[in-house]
Amino acid sequence: MNVQVLADPAGRLVWVSDALPGATHDLTAARAHCIPAALATEDIKCWADKAYQGAGPAIRVPIRGKHLRGWRRRHNRDHAKLRSLGERAMAILKSWRPLRKLRCSTPRITAAVRAVVTLELAA
Repeated sequence: MNVQVLADPAGRLVWVSDALPGATHDLTAARAHCIPAALATEDIKCWADKAYQGAGPAIRVPIRGKHLRGWRRRHNRDHAKLRSLGERAMAILKSWRPLRKLRCSTPRITAAVRAVVTLELAA
């Protein structure tokens, strides 16, 4: 399944999308949920991985390449540090055993994810 997650810099869940089939590319899923447009409209900056290359100015991605030097390498290091704070939200979702064991249709997965997120946000 492909679930898009937005988190604040402290790693707390802010928003979770409906589940899409796992074969859906991350950027396609983000566009399907209008994430790049919403972030641009609200002038919110978001740090994401390389899969979101070309998503727009609101979504910051690392520089591609294997053997980067100088400012490019520092840029990617700093980007990873910022992104790791938000990655805690995905770790929280993935730590819930019911979500790891799901083997059903995306509407049922969406309902399960919403239930877990509701519990997590209430805590």
